[in-house]
Amino acid sequence: MLKLVVIDGQGGGLGKNLIEKIIKANVKDVDIIALGTNALATASMIKAGARTGATGENAIMVNAEKADVIMGPIAVVIPNSIMGEITQGISLAVGKSDAMKILIPLNRCNVEIPGTARYTVTQLLDSAVEELKKYQESMSS
Repeated sequence: MLKLVVIDGQGGGLGKNLIEKIIKANVKDVDIIALGTNALATASMIKAGARTGATGENAIMVNAEKADVIMGPIAVVIPNSIMGEITQGISLAVGKSDAMKILIPLNRCNVEIPGTARYTVTQLLDSAVEELKKYQESMSS
């Protein structure tokens, strides 16, 4: 079973939509764990279908180390992003994790990612789900 950690902050909308898309895509053998920088984000992702969840820097740091795959906005590797919700500890833990990182390239936090401006958030999330499937297939072959 693939241990998938979805990290999000603020209201958890991106993580919620991502989890809903993963479930709708019928990705098999995946244990989805919601990790929010705050309780609202965590609750939103659990409501979307994550098996369990936890909140805060320490929960993210501990679970990033144990994850097979980490998904969320690219902001999770940028300290002080998401209006300060991403601590240096969180960004370091995600960056150091051996997990495959599938990060949504949202052009926020004063970071511009060339080539992504032409895609909608929905398209970026669909692409992230496809990357998860490809990764899962590569692990089983």
